[in-house]
Amino acid sequence: MIIRYSKDHEYVRLDGDVAVVGISSYAQEQLGDVVFVELPEVGKTVAQGKEAAVVESVKAASEVYAPVSGEVVEVNSELEAAPATVNEDPEGKGWFLKLKLSNPAEFDALLSEADYKAFLETL
Repeated sequence: MIIRYSKDHEYVRLDGDVAVVGISSYAQEQLGDVVFVELPEVGKTVAQGKEAAVVESVKAASEVYAPVSGEVVEVNSELEAAPATVNEDPEGKGWFLKLKLSNPAEFDALLSEADYKAFLETL
Protein backbone atom coordinates (compact mmCIF):
# COMPACT_ATOMS: atom_id res chain seq x y z
CA MET A 1 0.00 0.00 0.00
CA ILE A 2 1.45 3.34 -1.08
CA ILE A 3 0.85 6.55 0.88
CA ARG A 4 1.36 10.13 -0.31
CA TYR A 5 0.83 13.52 1.33
CA SER A 6 -0.26 17.00 0.24
CA LYS A 7 1.23 20.25 1.54
CA ASP A 8 -2.25 20.90 3.01
CA HIS A 9 -1.59 17.92 5.36
CA GLU A 10 -3.97 15.41 3.81
CA TYR A 11 -2.83 11.90 3.09
CA VAL A 12 -3.86 9.48 0.36
CA ARG A 13 -3.39 5.76 0.82
CA LEU A 14 -3.78 3.94 -2.47
CA ASP A 15 -5.50 0.56 -2.41
CA GLY A 16 -5.83 -0.55 -6.03
CA ASP A 17 -7.63 2.29 -7.82
CA VAL A 18 -9.31 3.49 -4.61
CA ALA A 19 -7.72 6.33 -2.65
CA VAL A 20 -8.31 6.49 1.12
CA VAL A 21 -8.16 10.16 2.20
CA GLY A 22 -7.71 11.70 5.64
CA ILE A 23 -5.64 14.24 7.56
CA SER A 24 -2.07 13.62 8.68
CA SER A 25 -0.97 13.13 12.27
CA TYR A 26 0.59 16.60 12.07
CA ALA A 27 -2.73 18.16 11.01
CA GLN A 28 -4.72 16.55 13.82
CA GLU A 29 -2.09 17.70 16.36
CA GLN A 30 -2.49 21.29 15.08
CA LEU A 31 -6.29 21.08 15.27
CA GLY A 32 -6.51 19.69 18.78
CA ASP A 33 -9.57 17.74 19.91
CA VAL A 34 -11.81 17.01 16.94
CA VAL A 35 -15.50 17.45 17.85
CA PHE A 36 -17.28 17.26 14.47
CA VAL A 37 -16.66 15.94 10.96
CA GLU A 38 -18.76 16.81 7.90
CA LEU A 39 -18.36 14.28 5.12
CA PRO A 40 -19.38 14.51 1.45
CA GLU A 41 -22.18 12.49 -0.15
CA VAL A 42 -21.26 9.19 -1.77
CA GLY A 43 -21.32 9.72 -5.53
CA LYS A 44 -20.06 13.31 -5.32
CA THR A 45 -17.14 14.16 -7.58
CA VAL A 46 -14.34 16.15 -5.93
CA ALA A 47 -11.54 18.01 -7.66
CA GLN A 48 -7.93 18.11 -6.49
CA GLY A 49 -7.36 21.11 -4.21
CA LYS A 50 -11.08 21.71 -3.60
CA GLU A 51 -13.01 21.14 -0.37
CA ALA A 52 -13.91 17.49 0.21
CA ALA A 53 -14.90 17.54 3.90
CA VAL A 54 -14.91 19.76 6.99
CA VAL A 55 -13.35 19.01 10.35
CA GLU A 56 -14.09 21.04 13.49
CA SER A 57 -12.06 21.01 16.65
CA VAL A 58 -12.24 22.88 19.92
CA LYS A 59 -9.79 25.37 18.33
CA ALA A 60 -11.11 25.86 14.79
CA ALA A 61 -13.06 24.61 11.81
CA SER A 62 -10.99 23.61 8.82
CA GLU A 63 -11.62 22.38 5.31
CA VAL A 64 -10.19 19.07 4.21
CA TYR A 65 -9.06 19.49 0.61
CA ALA A 66 -9.07 16.65 -1.87
CA PRO A 67 -5.42 15.74 -2.55
CA VAL A 68 -6.58 13.94 -5.71
CA SER A 69 -9.64 14.15 -7.97
CA GLY A 70 -12.24 11.44 -8.08
CA GLU A 71 -15.67 10.16 -7.18
CA VAL A 72 -16.55 9.55 -3.53
CA VAL A 73 -17.26 5.82 -3.24
CA GLU A 74 -17.40 5.56 0.57
CA VAL A 75 -17.30 7.81 3.64
CA ASN A 76 -16.28 6.94 7.18
CA SER A 77 -19.71 7.42 8.77
CA GLU A 78 -18.32 6.22 12.13
CA LEU A 79 -16.67 9.65 12.46
CA GLU A 80 -20.07 11.32 12.81
CA ALA A 81 -20.67 9.46 16.09
CA ALA A 82 -17.02 9.31 17.17
CA PRO A 83 -15.10 12.29 15.69
CA ALA A 84 -12.30 11.82 18.26
CA THR A 85 -11.22 8.79 16.19
CA VAL A 86 -9.43 11.37 14.01
CA ASN A 87 -7.24 12.27 17.02
CA GLU A 88 -6.72 8.69 18.13
CA ASP A 89 -5.77 7.18 14.75
CA PRO A 90 -5.72 9.86 12.00
CA GLU A 91 -3.90 7.75 9.42
CA GLY A 92 -5.79 4.54 10.25
CA LYS A 93 -9.36 4.31 11.57
CA GLY A 94 -9.72 8.12 11.34
CA TRP A 95 -9.89 8.21 7.52
CA PHE A 96 -12.53 10.52 6.01
CA LEU A 97 -13.44 9.25 2.54
CA LYS A 98 -12.55 6.91 -0.26
CA LEU A 99 -12.26 8.11 -3.85
CA LYS A 100 -12.19 6.29 -7.16
CA LEU A 101 -9.28 8.11 -8.82
CA SER A 102 -10.06 10.02 -12.00
CA ASN A 103 -6.42 11.02 -12.65
CA PRO A 104 -3.76 8.66 -11.20
CA ALA A 105 -1.00 11.12 -12.19
CA GLU A 106 -2.22 13.46 -9.42
CA PHE A 107 -1.40 10.77 -6.85
CA ASP A 108 2.10 10.29 -8.28
CA ALA A 109 2.75 14.05 -7.98
CA LEU A 110 2.07 14.15 -4.21
CA LEU A 111 4.81 14.05 -1.56
CA SER A 112 6.31 10.74 -0.45
CA GLU A 113 6.41 10.09 3.29
CA ALA A 114 10.09 11.13 3.41
CA ASP A 115 9.41 14.31 1.42
CA TYR A 116 6.44 15.15 3.65
CA LYS A 117 8.58 14.75 6.80
CA ALA A 118 11.23 17.03 5.25
CA PHE A 119 8.47 19.56 4.40
CA LEU A 120 7.22 19.53 8.04
CA GLU A 121 10.72 20.46 9.21
CA THR A 122 10.44 23.71 7.24
CA LEU A 123 7.26 24.82 9.04
